[in-house]
Amino acid sequence: MSVQLLAMALAPLMGLFIISIGSALMSSVTTLRLDAMGFSATLVGVVSSAYFIGLALGSVFNERIIARIGHIRAYSAFAALIAVSISLQGLSSDPWVWFGLRLISGWASVGVYLVVESWLLLVAEPKIRGRLLALYMIALYGAGLLGQLGLGAIVAAGDTVPFTLAAMLASFSLVPIVMLPKVTPLVERAEPLPARELIRITPTGVMGCFGSGLAIAAVYTLLPLYLQRVGLSVSEVGHMMAAVIFGAMVLQYPMGRWSDRRDRQTVLIALGAACAALSGLALLLPPSGWPMVAVMFLLGGGVFAIYPVAVSHAADSAPSGALVRMIQGLLLINSLGSAISPLAISPIMGWAGPSGLFWAFAVLNLGLVMFFVWRRHAHPVPVASAPFAAAAQYSPTGVELRMTEDLTQAVQAHEAREQEASLSRASGG
Repeated sequence: MSVQLLAMALAPLMGLFIISIGSALMSSVTTLRLDAMGFSATLVGVVSSAYFIGLALGSVFNERIIARIGHIRAYSAFAALIAVSISLQGLSSDPWVWFGLRLISGWASVGVYLVVESWLLLVAEPKIRGRLLALYMIALYGAGLLGQLGLGAIVAAGDTVPFTLAAMLASFSLVPIVMLPKVTPLVERAEPLPARELIRITPTGVMGCFGSGLAIAAVYTLLPLYLQRVGLSVSEVGHMMAAVIFGAMVLQYPMGRWSDRRDRQTVLIALGAACAALSGLALLLPPSGWPMVAVMFLLGGGVFAIYPVAVSHAADSAPSGALVRMIQGLLLINSLGSAISPLAISPIMGWAGPSGLFWAFAVLNLGLVMFFVWRRHAHPVPVASAPFAAAAQYSPTGVELRMTEDLTQAVQAHEAREQEASLSRASGG
């Protein structure tokens, strides 16, 4: 990677890293603060869902805004909205006000991710997009680790300190963005495949992406609630959440490479079974201590790996010319699962207590395993023409970052084989 390219990519990556520290911090602070104010698990889930509803809405509409006003101005607007919404959240204690502010924050956050992703796409040649995506994911997960590790000290500093710090980080993330040359990347819009068509083409991919959205949103929004209600301090909650995110960062790549060597449906079955078993183990272990940290590390690796393996499985059976549109549709399916998750799982926690979270995890993953096993027997395994690519689940433009040179060549070779077979059948007839 050239020094010039790194210099062009450094600013959006720095901006992403800075703003994501505050976003990771706020995901836990929102849950913990609502619980400390005495609100029910159901209401906590409703408020938490607002952020993911905003993500889903933004992934559909924000590309038009960026295309109209340009990337630098759009990033400035989105970062400012995040800073203002977080600041206002620190001034209010009304959960319904928080619902509206978290909705705005989610909508603006996916705009930030979209700006950064398409910016990287502009500066990257196809042969280095995989490396840029790796830097993108390191920035996201690294920021998440820092935000969670600092949770205890930041919350202990005062009631308004987390909100003030997160808003300051959102504002400060503008500095590297606006100091760059004013490059204006073009965003090419491609409508995602509709859900009915996706289900017809790749039911396993659809179910894997939807189930992954349910699980990951619950990890971000309801796992801190569980940890606090079973008696952990805020600092211990942050360390447990950091273990989950670290597991996602460390284990996603080896899980994906495993899926390149075995059929992906088998890997999805194994991941779902492992997540269900780890959820049951979490119910039996003391909520603190190294055994629980190890379980959280492994659970994070399993839960976060389901999505990219499911996307890679779907790519193996993508129709000619429809790969990007298919993965865009799967991203929106994933966002829908994320928006529904807190609304569906928080009432279970209200009824069964904090342990309801891991009961829900176990049932969800067992349901995925049963579906994947059924599909494995009902449908022949597709040839893995497209290699695994680690996936960040934020916006449709991120799909293009996953279109590495190897992936493009593999899909083209797969299409060429299909055309050859079609011509052979035609001449034989």
